[in-house]
Amino acid sequence: MELADKVENVISRDRLACEGDRIVVAVSGGPDSMALLHVLFLLAPKFRFELMACHINHGFRPEESEREAEVVAAFAGRLGIPCEIGRFDLPAYIAETGLNAQVAAREKRYAYLHETAERYGANKIALAHHADDQAETVMMRVLRGTGPSGLSGMAVRRTEKKVELIRPFLRIYKSEIERHCDVSGIPVCRDSSNVSRKYFRNVVRLDVLPYLQTYNEKLPESLNRLAEMMRAEDDWMEAETKARFDELVALERKEGRVECSLVANRFAALPVALQRRLIKLILNYVFSENDLADYERIETIREAIVREGGRSLTLDLHERLKLVREYDTVSFVRQRLSDPVRYAYEITGPATVISVPEAGMELACELVGTAAIGLTPARRRTGRSEAFFDGDQVLFPLTVRGRQPGDRMEPLGLKGTKKVKDMFIDEKIPPSARDQFPLVLDAAGRVLWIPGLRRSAHAVVADTTTRVLVMNVRHVER
Repeated sequence: MELADKVENVISRDRLACEGDRIVVAVSGGPDSMALLHVLFLLAPKFRFELMACHINHGFRPEESEREAEVVAAFAGRLGIPCEIGRFDLPAYIAETGLNAQVAAREKRYAYLHETAERYGANKIALAHHADDQAETVMMRVLRGTGPSGLSGMAVRRTEKKVELIRPFLRIYKSEIERHCDVSGIPVCRDSSNVSRKYFRNVVRLDVLPYLQTYNEKLPESLNRLAEMMRAEDDWMEAETKARFDELVALERKEGRVECSLVANRFAALPVALQRRLIKLILNYVFSENDLADYERIETIREAIVREGGRSLTLDLHERLKLVREYDTVSFVRQRLSDPVRYAYEITGPATVISVPEAGMELACELVGTAAIGLTPARRRTGRSEAFFDGDQVLFPLTVRGRQPGDRMEPLGLKGTKKVKDMFIDEKIPPSARDQFPLVLDAAGRVLWIPGLRRSAHAVVADTTTRVLVMNVRHVER
C-alpha cells in the first residue's frame, strides 16, 4: 500500500482531519516532515482541508539552517502552499534562560507553531513524528523511569491551547517515509546534529535500540505495540479516576483557591492503582503551578490516608500546600503567601552601586566603551547575574523594586510581552522565593532585567553600540 493510502486510512480511522479544517504543517526540511507536507497535499482535495507550511530556523547551524529554510519555502511554493518561516537566536535564548538546547528548541518551536495557527485561523497542527520516533520515546522514558502513562508514548491526536496536534505518521515507519521521498523526488535536508551523541535521543537511536535489537529484531514494533496497549489502558484508567474523583472528592473554593477533601476509609477501599492516580488528579486540581506528582510524594500521601487508627496528622507537601488528616477526613489545604515585600530604589545614573537588602543583593551599574570589556557575540549574551545594555538606549533614572501584580516584560528571544508571574512559573521558582528577584525598570516603566532570571529585549547590544551599560549583582548576607 502506498504511503498516501496508509495516511488516508489513518486520517479516516482516527478522525484526524475533515472538511473545512485549516492545518499548519510543521516542516523542518527533513524527509519525515517534507513527506508529510507532500502526502497531506495529495489528500487535501479528498478531505477538503487547507494547508499552511511552517518552518522554524533555530539558528544553531547558520549556513545549514538557512539552506533548510530555502528548501522548505521552495518546495511549499512548488505545491502552492503558503509558508511561514520563523527565525530565532536559540544560542542567545539558551544562554539567557539556562535551558538545555532541546528543551529551549521545543519551547520556541511549539510557541511559534501555535502563534502561526492563531494568526491563520488554523484549528490543527500536523507533526511528522513516526513509529520509529514513538519507539525511541518509549525507550527513553523506560530508561529515565516512568509509569504506565509514560509508556503510552505520544498520542496520535491531542489538544493543546485549543488547537489539535495530529500525528498522521505515528504508526508508519521511517523506511516507508524515506521510500516515498525517493519515489516522489521530494527534496530533503539532512540535519547534521542528528548524529551527535550529545543528545540523549540520538544515543537511544544510534546505540541503545540497535544493541537491544540483537536480542529482538522487532523491538521497535514491540515498543509501538506496548504504547498502543498502554494508551488504551491509560485512557480507561483516567476515565475511572475521574469517576472516582467525582464520587469521593469534595471541592471547596476559598478566596479563589480550590481545596479538596475526602473520607479516608472510602479512599482506602480503592485498588492501589486508582489510589495513586486519584492523588495525582487531586494535586493537579489544588496546585497546578508545580508538578508535585512524583512517586515518593504520592506514596507518602497514600500511606498517610490509608493508615489505620485515624490519628490526626499534618504533612507539608510544599511551602504552600499541606495535607491535614482529622480522624477520617483528609483535606488538601492551600496556604496563603504573605504579601510581597514593598521596596523601591532609584538609580539616577551609571557608576552606581546600591544595596537591596530585601533581596539579599547589591546591584552595580557602570557605563563603558565596547572595547573595554571585549564584547564578542558570545560575551553579549551574558549570564543570570550580569546583563549588558546599549547605553544610549536606556532611559534614566532606573528603579529597582519588588514584583507587583500585573508586571509584564518583553523577554529577549520571545515575541511580545509575558507576565512576570508566568516567567516565575515557567522557571519552577517556588512562590516563597520569588521576592528574592528584584525588577530593574527604566524611566518609561519597562522591565529591563530580572537579575537571576531573564533580561528584556530592549536596548540589546548590537554591532553599532558604542557605549555599554553593564549591570551585575552579587548576593550578600541579609
